[in-house]
Formats: sequence, structure tokens, C-alpha cells
Amino acid sequence: MLTQVGGGYVARVGVGQPVKEYYLLADTGSQINWLQCLPCDGCSSVSRSVFDPSGSSSYSLLSCASQECASLGENRNCQADPCMFITSYGDRSTVEGEFATETVSFGSSGSVDKVAIGCGHTNQRGGASGILGLGGTPVSFPSQIQATSFSYCLVDRDSGKSSTLEFNTAPPGDSVLVPLIINRRIEVFYYVELTGITINGEQVPIPASAYQIGQDGSGGIIVDSGTTITELPAQVYNSVRDTFVKYAQALTRTSGYDDGLVNFDTCYDLSSNPTDGYPTMSLDFSGGKTLPLRPANYLSRVDTSGKHCLAFTVTTQPMSILGNIQQQGMRVTYDLANKMIGFSPNQC
Repeated sequence: MLTQVGGGYVARVGVGQPVKEYYLLADTGSQINWLQCLPCDGCSSVSRSVFDPSGSSSYSLLSCASQECASLGENRNCQADPCMFITSYGDRSTVEGEFATETVSFGSSGSVDKVAIGCGHTNQRGGASGILGLGGTPVSFPSQIQATSFSYCLVDRDSGKSSTLEFNTAPPGDSVLVPLIINRRIEVFYYVELTGITINGEQVPIPASAYQIGQDGSGGIIVDSGTTITELPAQVYNSVRDTFVKYAQALTRTSGYDDGLVNFDTCYDLSSNPTDGYPTMSLDFSGGKTLPLRPANYLSRVDTSGKHCLAFTVTTQPMSILGNIQQQGMRVTYDLANKMIGFSPNQC
């Protein structure tokens, strides 16, 4: 089950024997599965969200010589047994601790033994109890269970509803299927060739230099369930914003929004809940594939007064990100066997 919390989506995951449930952020941009563990420095103050490895009969530490430890790559932090991991995130938070195997389950769907999972004793990342790593490396959860595909449906923010995270299911028949591009230098991410964004029939092209992966592995555009706002190069963002403003004149413009984490420069007062005046918007992919978006996919509510802002921002990094706001309300399927990503609207 997936539930929207803050800017991300968490999966309810059973860990250990006897089983206890924890809420882990479902993140296609991460390879390591981890949860906060006792004893813990900087963990959530909610004691039930902290895993106690001493209370689980199936918890087993991994050695530095283990294949699982070697699979951590740059996240391996091994001086002597047991295997240790360390990882950091875009918000500059870090987590470190032991790497072990444990039994993992999803409700009545059964359990999987000996899943490699991090036990985070030093945690500088708030929010969820940990992360369910859905990325493309051998140590990620889909790889460990040898899944041929996985999919999720991200419910609309503030809907109060939940949806599902599924493994080994085919994309719905109405899916917009686009090639899943593999970056051999950075295998954790799932890349797509997003070639443009069309607003009211006018396309803002995205140059090949932005969506193609460089020989050194830099650049490209990834689909990321763990990032909220879509991040684009400045030139592309400015063109998207200006085109949107041109066609959104029926909406009431208001001041920008900056909470210290994200800075929006294009916002509207939608407190009157207007039913029309919204521009159409679609994402354009290579091969002529087009994914239509709803207003909820491009305007994000930022406060209780009805202020909504254009849910795109500028990245200063070579890589761009298709965030989870643009994925709301649709089932996104990662067909790993056929190297395709499917977007199926109205399937939550």
C-alpha cells in the first residue's frame, strides 16, 4: 500500500520475525533499502517507527566480504566486519549503519527472506522510517526479488486515499509506453527521453543535450518517485514558465512562494476553485509518444489559502528529474524485462 506523506509516498512494509510494520519512502532514485534502527542518533521520536534488530530472530549481519556488501559500491563503508553502509541525499541528509539481511513482507502478499537492508543508527533524514530502494542496481529491492517489473500509483495530494505498489504485473493496456534508457555509468536511475512539453498546443522543445546521457554518464532525465518537483535546465524552465503564463491569463496571478526548500516564481490564487481557464499540458517523449497532464499534475497547492504554483523548478545539476507531482493519478510501470516505462492515467 502507498500513502502520500509530505512530498513523497510511503509503502507499508513488514520487517523481521515477528513482523512489525514500518513506513518506508518508495524511491526509484535510491538503491539501498534501509530503516532507522535502535540504538539511533537522530531518529524519529516516534519509538514505534524505529526497528529493534535485537527483537527479530531473522536479522543477520552481513560481512564485508559478502556479495551484498560489495554491491553497495560507493555506499560501502567497510573497515572491518560487519558490513557498514553510508548514503546521502539531495537534501544533504545522510544515513549510516550496519548492512544485514532480514525478512520483508507486504501485508498478505507473502514474505521474502534474506533481503539485504540497511539498519540506520545515525540518521539525519526526517519523515519516513526509512527508504524502499526501487532503483536499478543489484542491491535494490526489485533486483533482490528478481522482479521483471514493478508499478505504483501515486494518489493526488491531500486526497486521504492510498494505492498499491505491485511487482511482476504488466503495464495496463492504455499505457503510454516509452523506452527506459539505461546509463551504464549510473545504473540506479531510470532515464527517459523527454523531448518537449506542450502547452495549449505550443511545444517547448527540450534540446537533445538535456535529455541525452553524456559519455561520462552525466546529464539525462530520470523518472523519480522520491523527488517531488520536476527539475529542468534553466533555459527549458524559463520557456515552460513563459509559455504557461501566456496561456494561463484567465487564472489569478499572485506572489511567488519560497519555504527555504523550494522556490516557486509562478503562482496563482485558486481559492475560488475555478473550473476552467487551465491551459492544457502534455509531456512529449521520443518516438512521438505524448502523455497528457491534469492541472493537478502541473499546479501544486503550497498553503491553506488556495495558492497553487507551477510545479517545475530549475536544476543546477547536469541531470534533470521528472518528479512525482507529474506522476500523480496514474499508474507508472517499470517494465524491466522489456526496458519500457508505462504511464497509464486514471488507474489509481
